[in-house]
Amino acid sequence: MSIISFFKEAGEKLFGKKAEAASAPAAQADPAAVDAANREAATAIEKYINSMGLTVTGLTVTYDGAKATAKVYGVAKDQATKEKVILSAGNIHGVAAVDDNMTVDLSQPESQFYTVVKGDTLSKIAKEFYGDANAYQKIFEANKPMLTHPDKIYPGQNLRIPPK
Repeated sequence: MSIISFFKEAGEKLFGKKAEAASAPAAQADPAAVDAANREAATAIEKYINSMGLTVTGLTVTYDGAKATAKVYGVAKDQATKEKVILSAGNIHGVAAVDDNMTVDLSQPESQFYTVVKGDTLSKIAKEFYGDANAYQKIFEANKPMLTHPDKIYPGQNLRIPPK
């Protein structure tokens, strides 16, 4: 279990106006509205993870708008799936952290996470981590289905960098 940080203002925009408004300080006076907005946001995150085709037994997501933190629970088939679930939940606009409460059926070495900065390319990142710019395909494959094209990365996005 660990908490992974993300850029709150980067990523997919899934939350509706209700969820965004409930995280504002003025909304904290109405606990029922905050609870409803948090449930709505958690459901949106869970649907997004499922839309990526990431199968997790007992997948459950909770969201705390005041802390901009998603918590993910469940059992992934392997380490790669677990890491992709965490990245899917964290690379959402409005999520600043993901509290990983997941387990895996098949234990494997963990990947590193890397936050994309302006000017980065997958080749540049591959050169930094593997010493070979042509190894960008390994990073691209490790981040499918979140990445649909090697050139479509953006500043603030977190990526999986699998072990060599």
